[in-house]
Amino acid sequence: MPKTSTSRTPSRTGNLVLFMARSSRDPSLCPGPGLKSTGPTVEIGFFFWPFDVALVHAMARAADDFGYDMVGVADTPGNAMDPWVATTLVATATRRARVALCVTNLVTRHPAVSAAAIASIDLLAPGRAVLGVGAGHSGTRNLGASSLPPGELEEGVAFVRELLRGRPASYRGGTAHLPWVKQPSPVFLAASHPRSLRAAGAAADGVFINYGLAADNVSESEGIVGQAARAAGRNPDDVDVWQIACLDCNDDGEASRRKIGAILAFVSAYVMGGGDLARRGVPVEYRESLLELRRRSSTRPGDADAALVAELSLFDYLSRRLAVCGTPEECLTQVRAARAAGARRLMFSVSLAADPVRTVRLFGEHVLPSVRRR
Repeated sequence: MPKTSTSRTPSRTGNLVLFMARSSRDPSLCPGPGLKSTGPTVEIGFFFWPFDVALVHAMARAADDFGYDMVGVADTPGNAMDPWVATTLVATATRRARVALCVTNLVTRHPAVSAAAIASIDLLAPGRAVLGVGAGHSGTRNLGASSLPPGELEEGVAFVRELLRGRPASYRGGTAHLPWVKQPSPVFLAASHPRSLRAAGAAADGVFINYGLAADNVSESEGIVGQAARAAGRNPDDVDVWQIACLDCNDDGEASRRKIGAILAFVSAYVMGGGDLARRGVPVEYRESLLELRRRSSTRPGDADAALVAELSLFDYLSRRLAVCGTPEECLTQVRAARAAGARRLMFSVSLAADPVRTVRLFGEHVLPSVRRR
């Protein structure tokens, strides 16, 4: 395996002039000198682990203050507080951003329970609630349960969507009904491999794709979703596609890169785990090390996982594929690269950034104005 360093390669940085917003909270703000917005704009959101109430309130304020398009709360038992309590706090503290559960699973929480929960969030934030569901990962593994296979996940999504339209629906021998639902909240499926991508295209209102931001990753993943939608008789344009990546924006770029290794280990375990690495788009020179990472990493990530990514010489590859990190100038360069690669919407995980609140505020002040929807 070729040697790689633990620092960002020069191609991902640029000599950009940092845009200092006159008022980063002004929704009508346009990019100023040095950060000219060229080409199509991109929608930006973020999600986080709700470690405590103060963090939840700070994240909600940042979402609206800086004009993020979506803010999400993760369901990760044992790692953080209850996601529905946190999502309720976010819904009541925001006025503009879409509010997502990003994401729960249909194993440890019955689909009808999650359907009722997101419909309740919609009563607090009308038209802004989004239910994200996935196979599991930490949400199931931390409780000793198994992840849901893609076929059963597709079945569960169809059941939830029917309930959210106010109609009775059956699932595994039982029938549920939510007659009080005011309007259907969209159901997104989190997908990181071909089978779950096909399930999203066939059954979901949207998809959180966690597959990578390189042009071939974006093209392959979105292509699979589109093909599945057409095969199901749907218009691919009706599936709301968001690409997920890790984000750590920091005035100290090296501090950002040192910290982000932990979430890279966590994310790569399901983006590239559980199947043939060749089919997950992994170059041959990284496969042996990724198998070792899969064996040794944790669903309760920390400094040990960051050190493991460095030990296995995987930082450069994983950060290029799965992350946006560094100084605001470096982050802007990477977001523009993702946009050029075909990504139209980005949903950032900031859970394990060196300072999650600082990350979303710094990115919101110095990067978002040049790439946001206007």
